[in-house]
Amino acid sequence: VILLCFRMYLLMALVSSLFWNTFGLTAAMDSKPNILLFVADDLGIGDIGCYGNNTIRTPNIDRLAREGVKLTQHIAAAPLCTPSRAAFLTGRYPIRSGMASSNRYRALQWNAGSGGLPANETTFARLLQQQGYTTGLIGKWHQGVSCESFNDHCHHPLNHGFDYFYGMPFTLLNNCQENKPPELDAALQAKLWLYSEIIALAVLTLTAGKLTGLISIHWKIIAWFTLAGGLFFISWYSSYGFVRYWNCILMRNHDVTEQPMRLERTASLMLKEAVSFIKRNRHGPFLLFVSFLHVHTPLFTTAKFLGKSRHGLYGDNVEEMDWMVGKILDSLDKEGLKNQTFTYFASDHGGHLEAQDGSAQLGGWNGIYKGGKGMGGWEGGIRVPGVFRWPGVLPAGTVIDEPTSLMDIYPTVVHLAGGILPQDRVIDGQNLVPLLQGRARKSEHEFLFHYCGSYLHAVRWHQKDSGAIWKAHYVTPVFHPPGAGACYGKGICPCFGEGVTHHDPPLLFDLSRDPSEAKPLSADTEPLFDTVIRKIRRAIEEHRRTLTPVPEQLSLHNVVWKPWLQPCCGTFPFCWCDKEGDSTQSL
Repeated sequence: VILLCFRMYLLMALVSSLFWNTFGLTAAMDSKPNILLFVADDLGIGDIGCYGNNTIRTPNIDRLAREGVKLTQHIAAAPLCTPSRAAFLTGRYPIRSGMASSNRYRALQWNAGSGGLPANETTFARLLQQQGYTTGLIGKWHQGVSCESFNDHCHHPLNHGFDYFYGMPFTLLNNCQENKPPELDAALQAKLWLYSEIIALAVLTLTAGKLTGLISIHWKIIAWFTLAGGLFFISWYSSYGFVRYWNCILMRNHDVTEQPMRLERTASLMLKEAVSFIKRNRHGPFLLFVSFLHVHTPLFTTAKFLGKSRHGLYGDNVEEMDWMVGKILDSLDKEGLKNQTFTYFASDHGGHLEAQDGSAQLGGWNGIYKGGKGMGGWEGGIRVPGVFRWPGVLPAGTVIDEPTSLMDIYPTVVHLAGGILPQDRVIDGQNLVPLLQGRARKSEHEFLFHYCGSYLHAVRWHQKDSGAIWKAHYVTPVFHPPGAGACYGKGICPCFGEGVTHHDPPLLFDLSRDPSEAKPLSADTEPLFDTVIRKIRRAIEEHRRTLTPVPEQLSLHNVVWKPWLQPCCGTFPFCWCDKEGDSTQSL
């Protein structure tokens, strides 16, 4: 009798569980959830507690992982911000939208450039907007502003499906903080200064020679030489000499509100805007994309967090970002929205190893993975945190080791919103909902292609029947100094030219056995070597057949500074304003 009762109990529990899985989850997903997306800038996978860091305190991000699902093989589509974010927004490799560069400028350089995310690309914000969502972006954009005139705003967030935008149309740089060495095109700036000094010295020498009679030359020639030198100086200093005014600005929708930014209050302004957006739209559904300016250089950190971490300024900045995550999650709780909100946290790519100030490390840590920001193939540049939470729908405390991509967010949130993916283009992302819920055991990705700019550097093959994760490197950067693991002294590793090594046959690794990519395999050490390389080669051929030529948004013409496109809160060139006042005091 006891055994019969126990079996009946188990049967009822099973029926109850099946009922919840079938009807409870369905009911929860039938009501459109709010969607909250956090994306950090330049954060390494080894920088947060839930991925193994025990010295930088990230309790709020760790709480998301504890209450939800953590991905251990979450891959950015590019190792640099502009192309990675383009892929995130569109669910497509950046080479499909023209956001992959064939030159050394792999990210947008100016607010007043003409390149950016093309208007014919459909972001997930646009599709959610069509499903009745109120959509907002707080923080970094870095997908361009205008095309032909300063106010056409063809690349602006509001032209890509966002109802509300508050933040930087560009990205943080050292140039945004006074008394910091220049970061934007620093090597070119140094050359331009040198050429200008040579010209000035030549003019002074000719003038002195003329006055002393040592040189026989007409004053007219000296005057023309002086004029040419002056025009040369003005031609470059009018842009590079005022980067803080041209690039370091805040906008609310189409209006510039701070030019230049006051970094000491930027974090408070971003936090206030995010909390306010949630409160305004608490009756939902809403999409809020919080695109952090943290943890990009110059790592400006408010006094409350300075000197509090065990990892210097970088650790302080990470802990401040985590605090901001906590405050935004608290606002969800306060509005009673925690269980109705699908929340996601990630980084746009790996940590910046070359970011240093003397012996101080200003970039992130990529854990056991080789390489970092800017490196198209090595894991450290593209493997990032990926955390999801939706209480009652996604199982808490789950860890998934399957290959996934930042591009997967696109079809995932469109599915949750009840939308339909565009049928007129290739979408490279996959819907993660079945994997996150445990209804699917394997990722839908068989191959992932790892680009550096427009150059294919590596390919990952997920061999589902064996569990192997093969990765073939066709191009790798030349580290400087040799064996250093990064390109120190160069700012970032190149994608082509003398700074890379081509491999034929490619370097092959099985990431399931060697995630640090320490021991390349060969035909002598791996019986499947030739089979794997042939399979990957065929996949590359098939992938390339799906690519169509598009205008390159990061061409030299598109990335140069064009004064007529400069966002300005005054009358150009007198661009300065502060419309924020002391609006952050309550925080």
